[in-house]
Amino acid sequence: MSGTLASPGSLAGRTGAAGVTGGVGQSAGRPDARQKVTGEFAYSSDLWLDGMVWGATLRSPHPCAVIDEIGIGAALRVPGCRAVLTHADVPGRKVYGLELADQPVLAADQVRYQGEPVALVAADHPETARRAAAEITVRYRVLDPLTDARAALAAGAPRVHEGGNVVRHVRIRKGDPDPVAAVVVSGEYQVGMQDQAPLGPESGLAVPAEDGGVDLFVATQWLHADRAQVAASLGLPEDLVRITLAGVGGAFGAREDLSMQIHACLLALHTGKPVKMVYSREESFLGHVHRHPATLRYEHGATSGGRLVYVRADIVLDGGAYASSSTAVAANAATLGIGPYEVPNAQVDCRAVYTNNPPCGAMRGFGAVQACFGYESQMDRLAARLGLDPVELRVRNAMHEGSVMPTGQVVDSAAPVAELLSRVRSRPLPAPAGRGADLRALPGGVSNTTHGEGVVRGVGYGIGIKNVGFSEGFDDYSTARVRLRLVDGEPAADVHTAAAEVGQGLVTLQAQIARTELGIDQVRVVPADTSVGSGGSSSASRQSYVTGGAVLAACTQVRERLLERARARFPGHDGDLALSGGQLISGRDGPLATLAELLAGPDGPAEATVTWRHRPTSPLDPQTGQGNAHVQYAFAAHRAVVDVDTELGLVKVVELACAQDVGRAMNPQAVEGQIHGGSAQGLGLALMEEIQVSDGKVRNPSFTDYLIPTILDMPPMRLDVLELADPHAPYGLRGVGEPPAISATPAIVAAIRAATGLALTRIPVRPEHLTGT
Repeated sequence: MSGTLASPGSLAGRTGAAGVTGGVGQSAGRPDARQKVTGEFAYSSDLWLDGMVWGATLRSPHPCAVIDEIGIGAALRVPGCRAVLTHADVPGRKVYGLELADQPVLAADQVRYQGEPVALVAADHPETARRAAAEITVRYRVLDPLTDARAALAAGAPRVHEGGNVVRHVRIRKGDPDPVAAVVVSGEYQVGMQDQAPLGPESGLAVPAEDGGVDLFVATQWLHADRAQVAASLGLPEDLVRITLAGVGGAFGAREDLSMQIHACLLALHTGKPVKMVYSREESFLGHVHRHPATLRYEHGATSGGRLVYVRADIVLDGGAYASSSTAVAANAATLGIGPYEVPNAQVDCRAVYTNNPPCGAMRGFGAVQACFGYESQMDRLAARLGLDPVELRVRNAMHEGSVMPTGQVVDSAAPVAELLSRVRSRPLPAPAGRGADLRALPGGVSNTTHGEGVVRGVGYGIGIKNVGFSEGFDDYSTARVRLRLVDGEPAADVHTAAAEVGQGLVTLQAQIARTELGIDQVRVVPADTSVGSGGSSSASRQSYVTGGAVLAACTQVRERLLERARARFPGHDGDLALSGGQLISGRDGPLATLAELLAGPDGPAEATVTWRHRPTSPLDPQTGQGNAHVQYAFAAHRAVVDVDTELGLVKVVELACAQDVGRAMNPQAVEGQIHGGSAQGLGLALMEEIQVSDGKVRNPSFTDYLIPTILDMPPMRLDVLELADPHAPYGLRGVGEPPAISATPAIVAAIRAATGLALTRIPVRPEHLTGT
């Protein structure tokens, strides 16, 4: 059934939630916090079952090759080897994919990227499995890989797939196709390939079942999407594939796609044994998708007074060998491609392209991150041409509630772009380090590379826009089951959804909503699995909105069922009954019964299962890109202060200030954590994070050579959290996780430009970009 939602805040007051500890709006503690801090938390890589065997994957060393022969005899002769499987052993659909089923479960006649799975091994010990995999012989005919995304668009370019190299082309057309402006600036920008870098590698445990099915325990972001793809390739009905969420050690988009799920299940069904698979760190870099590298060509036209007249953008995203979520990433980059600005005329073309590079898919802020670096760099360039303060230029063109997107969609809730910029600009600047400063306050730190000589300071700004939830008419929903019962004589609720907790605090949030809506303290969130309806993906900043809405709607129905009982038990009170403070209250006679007494009656526990949907979206017109594609927009702004050692090209981010509208801070401390975390990933993309790919081969698949920010790299952060309620959303909330990852990067690069005077059109910014070496 579909649920409806009361207006934000109208339910909590009726349930007496003011006396509840850990409800909505409070910084409720995480139930898994202590275990994660102490190391006691069980992640998917910690799974263990007596009698299990270990799986391993043989992967292609080549980014592009034809497979002539696969020999498995020597592998089967390795003592302890239980099975060796190839593409011929896949009983069902041979391909899978999150949006397009274009990726082989195991390569058959060709490989399209380095690391593509070719064969599987099961053995009694993980080292035995790896040794047996090394004994598999594959005869390849190596071909030249296609690794340049723009070259892949050229007529006559080799085809990565038979249908051509364009995964999707999104066109946006608004206003005059040939506008004229007094001032025009153009630029080309590049974004490198960033990795989600989850600390927990891909891992899981598949257990064959007596009914011919399989139970899979795995770290993932979308249980039901996994189940559909796994079942199709196993040739099983979906109800024979049961998936339970295991402990997730970070995600950020990397776990939306399948990795070892089908492989472990194939081995389990083939051997009749539980099979555990755990990727090494190097294999993890090869075994999951990354952020799309991008080239972005922009042209901005403005009046002499600094009002935007038009924006033209040509964006090419390197999707790598398979589609993954490239179609959605392209749509985001296109529809959000001019930024949070009012622009009367826009022409945007975004193409996601197949190459023989590693597959790319979802990563925090997908599509919007790449576009934001382009349009914010352009806004700084335009401000310099006009002689305007860069913040003032942005404020003059700032979107607001009622503005029209380039897709024709009206922004019908708060869009405080000007206020966010004003807030970060008005914060006091940190004091300069100066000569004789503590080395830890200077670029290079305790390496003693400088004592302030050649160090210059810069300040830069960035603001971004991100859609929340799935778009373009996608049937986006979540299902929640809430059961209110007595535990040791006290009311307690069980909340069950299939929504994946990937570190964002969703388990905590579900409990907060149930406490608030039911007016009770005891809430247990049941582990997520596929025995309840889909919760959708833990991506697109959607879970608080959609699964939060589902839990709220289910609690509403539970409360109504209790009131139905009360009306039957206390006739004559039909219109004046309410639940408040754990009691049934009559407006005329006062308290009539406790909540515990209602649950102790002959009807027992009260339960409701609700599938809840947000308001519908619509597809984009394929020619003009017009349509109400998105359900909600979210905004964040950053100010970055940096010190740059111009002699060595070293950068220290001194401070980040961030202002973000969250609609409603459901858990204020968790909101702050999300802003800090997103900003850290934005810093990483600005300064250090890039998968180095040369001729289709990954050169740095380790945390030794792929650098991510540590606590020593993160500066102090100053936050302004606005709560401007969205009237269409549960509690008025907005998705929080992605916006800070979008605007942090251009702000940091703008600050480096301000310090050095360099153009800096590529991220991450490297020392050689600053020194010319």
